[in-house]
Amino acid sequence: MKSALVHGNHRGFTRWAAGCVVVGSALLGPAVQAQAPGSAVTAATAACPALLQHRFDRLQDEKHQSLCQYSGQVVLVVNTASFCGFTGQYEGLEALYAQYKSRGLVVLGFPANDFGRQEPGNNQAIADFCENTFGVKFPMFSKSSVVGREANPLYKQLAQKTGETPQWNFHKYLIGRDGQTVRSYPSTLDPKNPSFVKDIERFLSTKS
Repeated sequence: MKSALVHGNHRGFTRWAAGCVVVGSALLGPAVQAQAPGSAVTAATAACPALLQHRFDRLQDEKHQSLCQYSGQVVLVVNTASFCGFTGQYEGLEALYAQYKSRGLVVLGFPANDFGRQEPGNNQAIADFCENTFGVKFPMFSKSSVVGREANPLYKQLAQKTGETPQWNFHKYLIGRDGQTVRSYPSTLDPKNPSFVKDIERFLSTKS
């Protein structure tokens, strides 16, 4: 299973032949404004909705990922499990991701062993299962809890915002581009359900 990632490159300042302004010991081009260390990060965080200001380990390699990279997109959050009667929904979720990702939809999978102990494996076993069985390419994160006191911080916020917590595997939360509008859907809702697809298209057509 592979997911597309964007990595920022850290570059030093380039000495220009002419037209440079000296700021401290750094040479900056005329179109570049000096920033205090960390100001770019602060600005990015300020632009990121509070609901997405979380970091989680990626499922495949446990590298930290910021959900702020999905700001401005429609985000479908799903708690998953490998040995559930709803596990076949992986196929529909991947189909939605493939169809709508160019328009700004991202599906985020959060494996959890909270219900029926239907996700007993470690992260590598889950990643292998998702890729080999369903060809999942949408972003997945390390196994965590999604209910109760041990629920991860995103799920705690989603529960507070909607008043609904997952009752089983494959509960769905749909977050609008503004990072504020959230709808909750039960596990029984198939990703291919026409009314659900209509909601996704409506969210995609709304500007952030």
